[in-house]
Amino acid sequence: MVLTVFSVTHETGVVRVAPGCRDWLSAPIFGSHTLGAAVATPSHFLFQPSDVAGTVSHIDQYTAVGLSPTVWGAETRDDIQHNLEHIHEAMSGATWLSGMELPVKLVVIPEGALQGFTDEIMDMDHTTYREEIAVDIPGRETEQLGEYAKEFGTYIVASAKEKAPEYPEKFYNTAFILSPDGELVHKHRKLTPLLPVERSVTPHDVWDDWVEHHGAELDDLFPVADTEIGRIGISLAIEGAYPEYARGLAMNGAEVMCRIACPEPLVASGSWEVQNRARALDNTMYVVAPNLGTYHVSPDAETPVDTFGGGSMVVDYTGDIVAEHEYGAGSSYTAGVVDIERLREHRVESPLTNWLKDLRTEYCQVIYDRDLYPKNLWQDRQPVDHDTYAEEVTESRIQDMVDRDIWVRPSHQRDS
Repeated sequence: MVLTVFSVTHETGVVRVAPGCRDWLSAPIFGSHTLGAAVATPSHFLFQPSDVAGTVSHIDQYTAVGLSPTVWGAETRDDIQHNLEHIHEAMSGATWLSGMELPVKLVVIPEGALQGFTDEIMDMDHTTYREEIAVDIPGRETEQLGEYAKEFGTYIVASAKEKAPEYPEKFYNTAFILSPDGELVHKHRKLTPLLPVERSVTPHDVWDDWVEHHGAELDDLFPVADTEIGRIGISLAIEGAYPEYARGLAMNGAEVMCRIACPEPLVASGSWEVQNRARALDNTMYVVAPNLGTYHVSPDAETPVDTFGGGSMVVDYTGDIVAEHEYGAGSSYTAGVVDIERLREHRVESPLTNWLKDLRTEYCQVIYDRDLYPKNLWQDRQPVDHDTYAEEVTESRIQDMVDRDIWVRPSHQRDS
């Protein structure tokens, strides 16, 4: 087989090959990069044989960094700036040190790193938080993070509580991805908040409106960004506790799931690690899961608290931990190698542990063909305070599970 023409391209990163030629390109024989915190500049060759059979895009191994910054709880939107400056300092050290072997092409910032959790800790009125602390996406915060992405030549995954564009008095918890060009290329609205304390509005809370204006397909609920470093989906903190949400990302093609933060007691109990490894194994995908560092409740609080417990990790597609940073009382990071080509090979070659191919979806439809958590909960009202939520929602949800004979109350409650 003779390849007739080739040229260098930065725009597509695509290799076109003739029939029977794909095995020849299985090894990483092309591509170059600079090490450290400098901008990575891969060069790919575009081969144009006389008889093109298809398109193959090779992705070199790279390092993914899970950042664990200290955070100061914001009381105004302007307070976010201090956290952004600290994130830059942490990124500078993490990308430089972690890039000494393979280039850093993905930096994942945990939930809460921009604003903290003032709304949850202080049980703030939903509308007040939207007016005083929530951000616009895109907005000045994403623009600043976009400059970091350009400076370090990486994709950045982050999140913030965002003013809901459709509603003048509501806010979402929104994750997003910035490209190495600094462009906003992906948004995902959190599907389930940290119940019973988080009051971010989710698509399910305004379900009828969401379906009408956005839809109810995989891309509308479990969006995945198809990037130059693989297909990336995001699991916002407690979303990772629900296996169905990770499966939704996997069914939409995700190869790397970024699970961003989870508080105690879920780390010390082992839940965080079990969930991260299970989501990776069950869906044959990488999980990059950074946790927050120490937390200052307010901008001027002198004493930080380790409310998240460390445990930042990178898990590969077999459920093995590639890298882990157990300590959480400070600003740090974890970093591990991501090999997308090896993952893809495993998915199409393994007869056993590429589980999705064997999924019998008719069974799953039987399991979930019922309403449980009430939809449209905040369609025509604002999210309520903690005590009201516990009384109106949590207690009624538990009773409903008992009434359906899904759960059984302990004997002392039945006897009374």
